[in-house]
Amino acid sequence: MAKGFGGGFPGGMNMNNLMKQAQKMQKQMEQMQTELENKEFEVTSGGGAVKVVITGKKQIKSIEISPDVVDPDDVEMLQDLVLTAVNEAIRQADETANNEMGKIAGGKLPGGLF
Repeated sequence: MAKGFGGGFPGGMNMNNLMKQAQKMQKQMEQMQTELENKEFEVTSGGGAVKVVITGKKQIKSIEISPDVVDPDDVEMLQDLVLTAVNEAIRQADETANNEMGKIAGGKLPGGLF
């Protein structure tokens, strides 16, 4: 006689337990994603000359520029400092999101998923 799906999976797991674990993981991931979206990341460049604050949603909240680095003859340096700070803030937000979500999924998420 053939066994149906009601028997269970190898290792003693049954379909109900598997579904419960998946739902629990989904709820944890949704909660973590909400927490990450509300988290702020503050990054400086140029020894504190430029400060950028972004959210986990990668929305820039503020950019502060020290008056000492505002040189009309060297606008490119200021642009580079802002660009560096923004890119580093985004990198930190991505890294934190991937690390936190990976903890929930047991470290098995592909890179850059969140």
